[in-house]
Amino acid sequence: MSASTPFALLANATSLPWAEIPAWPVAEFVRATAAELNRGARLCAWFGVPEDARTRLVAVLAFDADNTLSVGRSVAFTGGYPSLTVTHPQAHLFEREVWEQHGLTPVGHPWLKPVRRANGNGNAPANGEFFRVDGREVHEVAVGPVHAGIIEPGHFRFQCAGEEVLHLEIALGYQHRGVEAALPGGPHRATLSQMETVSGDTTIAHSTAYATILESLAGTEAPLRAQWLRAMALELERLANHTGDLGALAGDVAFLPTLSACGKIRGDFLNLTALICGNRFGRGLVLPGGGRHDLEPQRLLRLRELLKTALADTEQAVAWFWDAASVRTRFEDVGTVFPSPAAEVGLVGPAARACGLVRDVRYNHPAGWHRFAQAPVAVWPSGDVFARARVRSLELQRSGDYLLEQLAAPAGGDLCGELPPPEPDTLAVALVEGWRGEVCHVALTDAAGRFRRYKIIDPSFHNWIGLALALRGAAISDFPICNKSFNLSYCGVDL
Repeated sequence: MSASTPFALLANATSLPWAEIPAWPVAEFVRATAAELNRGARLCAWFGVPEDARTRLVAVLAFDADNTLSVGRSVAFTGGYPSLTVTHPQAHLFEREVWEQHGLTPVGHPWLKPVRRANGNGNAPANGEFFRVDGREVHEVAVGPVHAGIIEPGHFRFQCAGEEVLHLEIALGYQHRGVEAALPGGPHRATLSQMETVSGDTTIAHSTAYATILESLAGTEAPLRAQWLRAMALELERLANHTGDLGALAGDVAFLPTLSACGKIRGDFLNLTALICGNRFGRGLVLPGGGRHDLEPQRLLRLRELLKTALADTEQAVAWFWDAASVRTRFEDVGTVFPSPAAEVGLVGPAARACGLVRDVRYNHPAGWHRFAQAPVAVWPSGDVFARARVRSLELQRSGDYLLEQLAAPAGGDLCGELPPPEPDTLAVALVEGWRGEVCHVALTDAAGRFRRYKIIDPSFHNWIGLALALRGAAISDFPICNKSFNLSYCGVDL
């Protein structure tokens, strides 16, 4: 239970003074973090905070069963520390990132290489060596980073024996934009726009997390009307992207009716967001301290009627999909990730829930409007492509019902409130359940109340390793549907 943790406790969307966070010598800090993970916590964030010529490590952990977060830190140090990844694989990418950014070496890390650092020419990531499998029948297949169609860049290196994938290694960093590096000293005038484009199809989730951070640092909350509207926009974002994903999965197995219908319906859901704020991705909708765009009764009524039509169209398109034996046969027992490895590597969102793990911030760590009205959680146990598609279709139904219910009884009151300046020397944490899973923002202010460190963890940062696990033992021809069943963000990692 989290009650006995030596770490500092806090709830989602809250803050605490930096001085109140316990600090240990680094080796002891790693042991304390490992002990928390052994007791059922999971790792939300692990990052460095520069301090003169040294660096502190910070860990943010979630106890989902208790709806509680905990935070700890190391003393400032240089050099190396005993790797947490050796005993807890969910730390593997976090430790690689800390090594890349701050030069702190996780001693014993099994595969230490850059995450997104540029090579000597500055035109590609410094990926280092790829893992290789030896054997006379083993061959290597390299895919990307340039792909057919309109798609982000990423490199996939397969080790295969015939058609069977023995190992897949995924390398990103081809569009590293330096978002996090631009945030210290803020918030700046451009900060909100940067947050809205961390991962463009997750605009609402990231901008909501950022707004929540500023509100937490100011010791205030957005008005209930704004919290309600953010929750509505978040579910519209979920509906649009899940619909697009089911259509794309249908396309990968040549099931054209659902492919065609979902492509059109996705646009209908995006247009509903545009009806609220004028932008199909929700840019400009969320404002720290409240919101920019309200829904007067006439537009609210129109939104609800259009939503009913889009949901009915979605139900029909998804029914075609699941009624086709050819679709079910192609998805079942393909790209399976079992519950134990899914928990060990720290999967979040639909990818985790498709493995039977109940991980949903709206349920485990509710904040904002979800404290008053929670959306039902959709879980499926089989861990395969079928499960990941099934969770999406269940969430389409449940998010749709939730939206209709909430739009019928909107919160009243003002949309905007006062936003005092951030408290100095304070750390705040905000978790939001985006459509891909947990969006985590952590901010630390300096003595002037400006950002000293701002850490962003997109759900894809946790979940790319899940795609690699899904391909083990699968045929290489299964890669397209496995990849689409996760549909992860490249730019969400390439910060």
